[in-house]
Amino acid sequence: MAQRYGGKYSPDGSSSDRTETPTPKGFKGATVDPVGARSNILFIPPIILAFTSINEGAIGMGLGLVGAGVLLLGAWLLRGGLTAEAAYNARKVARRPAFPRKMAAALMTGAGVGIAAFANEPGLIAPVIYGVAAGALHIGAFGIDPLRNKGMEGIDTFQQDRVARAVDEAEAHLAAMRDAIARSGDRRMIARVEQFQTTAKDLFRTVEDDPRDLTGAKKYLSVYLMGARDATIKFADVYARTNDPQARADYESLLDDLEKNFSARTRKMLLDDRSDLTVEIDVLRDRLKREGVRIDRDMK
Repeated sequence: MAQRYGGKYSPDGSSSDRTETPTPKGFKGATVDPVGARSNILFIPPIILAFTSINEGAIGMGLGLVGAGVLLLGAWLLRGGLTAEAAYNARKVARRPAFPRKMAAALMTGAGVGIAAFANEPGLIAPVIYGVAAGALHIGAFGIDPLRNKGMEGIDTFQQDRVARAVDEAEAHLAAMRDAIARSGDRRMIARVEQFQTTAKDLFRTVEDDPRDLTGAKKYLSVYLMGARDATIKFADVYARTNDPQARADYESLLDDLEKNFSARTRKMLLDDRSDLTVEIDVLRDRLKREGVRIDRDMK
C-alpha cells in the first residue's frame, strides 16, 4: 500500500518537526545483511540440476535429485554460517559457533557437485576432482567458520552463558517490537522504534563485555523490554484501526522515557567499569611502589 511521505520538510509537517534539532542517530548501529547475493545465487544450481535430471531415466533422475538436495542443504547451511559469523564479529566477547556451518556447507557443496558429476560420468576420478574443486572454491569464496573464542580470557563461562540467554531473550522482544510496529504503517514510529532498539543494543553489548553488569541490567533485558513489546503490539493494533494521534503521542512518550532510562543505565555501567579500572591501576601502582619501582606519571 502506498504511503504518503511525511517528515520535517514535508508540506504538512508540524512546526515542532521543523524547529527541533535533528538527532544524529540516523545510521547508528546500522548493519549490512551478511546473507548477500553471493550466497543466494547458490540456490540456483540445485534447482537447475533438479529440472534437467527429470528426463535422464530412473537412475539419472534419482542421482540428480539427491545432488540437488545436497546442494540446497549446503546453500541453507551457508546462510546460517554467515549470520553466525556476523554475530561473532559484532561482539567483543564471543564464543566460536557450536556447529561449523560454513565448513559443512563447503562439504555439502562438494558432495552435491560430485553426485551430479557421477550422474553424467560414472566413475570415481572425475566426480572426486569436481567435488574437491567445488569445495575448495566454496571455502575460497566464503571462508571458514571462526574456530576460537574471542575475548573470553578471564571470563566466568557460567556468567557468560547467563548473559547469552538474557540477551537472546531481549533480542526476541526487540524482534517482536519490530514486527508489531510495522503493522501500524507509520514510517516515523517505525524509525522511532529502530532508534530505541539501537539504544537497547548498546546496553546489550555493554553487558556482554562485562557479565558482572547482568544483575543490575536484568530488569532492563526482561521486564522493561517485555512491557515495551506488549505496549508496541497494543499501539500497532489500535493505530492501524483508528490513526488516533493521542495514542501515537502516548506511545512516543513511552519510547522517550525508555530510551532515557536505557541510556542512563548504559552510562552508569560504563562509569562503574572505569572506576574498577582506576582501582586496578592504583593497586598496581602501590604494589610497584612497595617494590621500589618508581613510576613517572608524566612519562610518554
